[in-house]
Amino acid sequence: MANITVKKNDGTTDITYTAVAQSAGDKSPAVWRSNSVGAAAAHHPELRLASQSNGTQTARRVNGSYSYPSLVTSTDTGITSVGDRFNLTVSGVIPLNMTDADLAEAVSQSLNLFASTLMKDSFKAGFAPT
Repeated sequence: MANITVKKNDGTTDITYTAVAQSAGDKSPAVWRSNSVGAAAAHHPELRLASQSNGTQTARRVNGSYSYPSLVTSTDTGITSVGDRFNLTVSGVIPLNMTDADLAEAVSQSLNLFASTLMKDSFKAGFAPT
């Protein structure tokens, strides 16, 4: 378990997601939060990653979720609250009989595809490419 540093939307500024909780084992998520956004835990963007074996024990399922809040401040009370959230879920089945080389290539290519400009722009627009 470690902190994760990524680039913000501007492509140059780093933002750190701090390790909050380690996974306690199967189905228990590891949790990271960006403590530089918002003043309360409910206001922080959060990443979760959990894993477990499939029913036949021939593969591992890894489930990731990410939530980024949009904060609003009441002009009447001055209280900041979450107005809405962007949520993303990623799930993968990792066959235990796949070679390490094939698995490494599959993971790198698939996650790099989701990190591509076309995928990012599609998520920003809310539409698949046409």
